[in-house]
Amino acid sequence: MDITLHVGAHRTGTTTFQHYMRTNQGWLAQQGIGYWGPQRVRTSVLPGVFPGPLALPGRDCQRRARGRIALQLQRAEKMGLQRLIVSDPNLLGSMAQCMRARALYPATGERLARIADSFGQRIGRVVLTVRSQDLWWASVAAHLTGRGHALPSRATCTAMATSPRTWRDVVTDLACAMPEAEIIVLPFERCSDRPEAILETCGVLNAPRCDSADLLNRAPDIHRLRSILHERGDCPLRLGEGEGRWQPLSLAQAAALRETYADDLHWLTARADGLATLAEIPLRPATHIPAPARGPEKGHEHDFRQRHLAQSG
Repeated sequence: MDITLHVGAHRTGTTTFQHYMRTNQGWLAQQGIGYWGPQRVRTSVLPGVFPGPLALPGRDCQRRARGRIALQLQRAEKMGLQRLIVSDPNLLGSMAQCMRARALYPATGERLARIADSFGQRIGRVVLTVRSQDLWWASVAAHLTGRGHALPSRATCTAMATSPRTWRDVVTDLACAMPEAEIIVLPFERCSDRPEAILETCGVLNAPRCDSADLLNRAPDIHRLRSILHERGDCPLRLGEGEGRWQPLSLAQAAALRETYADDLHWLTARADGLATLAEIPLRPATHIPAPARGPEKGHEHDFRQRHLAQSG
């Protein structure tokens, strides 16, 4: 059974993709494809994989997690599944951890090494979706603020904008943690409204097309954030003026992060030192819109008279 990890990242359409997978479970089952989403991963896969304060003394929690996952994989194979897709952005870490460290997933290497060991080194493919850092940090900050976290300070924004850690470092950590796995990277800009493209990148051919994929779990806009701050007794004026997407970074900081993202994509396009592959996702063909019917007064002769009158005036 082929095992593919879809590790996110957060704020790159992961919730939309997971909803798409749940919606098409019948089709997936017919193709011999299993799916483990966040609900299952966080209750029966991740517990024990990472050290925590709830671990009982004298118990090897990681060994128990390894055995539990092996039993689940064996059960999936007995059901006739040929491919298993595991999707959860928390495999990389949490958004709060990124915000505290002011860096992109600082513990990626250690976390994925533990996950690879827990799966018995059977993971054959890892799919990562990346997004321009200026928009990624803005979405993370808005999402966390909407959940009750404090607004990022100026010092935090400066640290995020000047962090030396980029998507290139995240990909490198993934490759070091899983040297035998194929790593495929997708730009969010190409697959944000196309969950079927993510599924095909996971190795599934002719995935059901989703023509009306609305992005789920969007970050709250600045109007919603003002209401949230007001409800919890904070000053909405701290968000600044304007409408639409909230951007805590300055124009210069956002521009610097866009340039960093362009460098990341250039490195991925140049084969990423042999560590990863940038997925080639063609743009969705535009929907053909028929031309409106012409009235009886339209035509070559009418157009010629219009041009002639315009020039004489």
